Amino acid sequence: MPTLPKPRLRRTPRGFVDPHPTLPSTEPKFEVAEREALRWINVERPGPVDLQWLREEFDFHPLDHEDVASRNQRPKIDVYPDYLFIVLYFPVFDKTVGRLNAGELDIFIGPDYLITIPNTPLKPVEYLFERCRESAEVREELLSKGTGYLLYRIVDDCFDYCFPMLRKMSNKLDRIEQEIFEGRSDEVVRDISNAKQEIINFRKIIRPQRTVLGDLESHKQRYLAPDMDIYFNDTEDASERIWDMLENAKEVIEALEDTNESVLSHRVNDVLRVLTTFSVLLLPLTLIASIFGMNVAVPGEGSLTAFWVIIGGLVAVFGGLLTFFRHRGWL
Repeated sequence: MPTLPKPRLRRTPRGFVDPHPTLPSTEPKFEVAEREALRWINVERPGPVDLQWLREEFDFHPLDHEDVASRNQRPKIDVYPDYLFIVLYFPVFDKTVGRLNAGELDIFIGPDYLITIPNTPLKPVEYLFERCRESAEVREELLSKGTGYLLYRIVDDCFDYCFPMLRKMSNKLDRIEQEIFEGRSDEVVRDISNAKQEIINFRKIIRPQRTVLGDLESHKQRYLAPDMDIYFNDTEDASERIWDMLENAKEVIEALEDTNESVLSHRVNDVLRVLTTFSVLLLPLTLIASIFGMNVAVPGEGSLTAFWVIIGGLVAVFGGLLTFFRHRGWL
């Protein structure tokens, strides 16, 4: 493994306008937080120049470099004699489309360095790195216990960031339930569909990583002090809590969907019952009127008294049927 060069960090000042915004950068864009012999290198959304720099400065396996450049990877951990390559995914809310997407985080971990390569901006990684870069106390806390502890903090912060998303999801389910029983079933159909899609996407992100965390549990001893085993156990517990919450959310949204469909069906049944009742009420009246409206001689033809008698009979039949239906509880 070659010696990592000292990077030249360039922070763009606020208000600075690039006079040549269309010209591609010829220098790799990465930042480093270091303490003594341990360095944390963060390469956010790597471009061709950054990928070439990784190939030149690190003797990683060619397949790992291909995995970093690819966007179609599954969570995994590859074990090599002098480093580990880890691919993890975490949920990221995309405001442009209004739904959850998967943010990939590639990690190279060795005895004296840790490289994080998020292909999508991950706020937990950004926040933790900025604190580590700007605060000597945070650097002392994160980088004094080895790369294994630093890996734990990064992964743990990313999982902790999932809990606010789950709480928002739970609040959305509570709101949907309230709207269903307030008689707004027609309006919440789209909300139920969107919430169901969020839960499905969240589950697709979390489920494959449970196996990776189990594999990481067996390889953590290479870069973690023996007295720190409990840290990765805590991360695995957090992953299981997230999965349990997603299982509960899945059951809740399915129950809400069934409840909403039952409410809609009940409402349709009420409408059909009313329409059927009126049809039955009007059917004998239509029959009587049709008989006396035939173009043949009928009793009372041409008599005004017979007309009112027929009208009275129709009203009596209608009232009798209406009383019967109310007595049977059909109305």
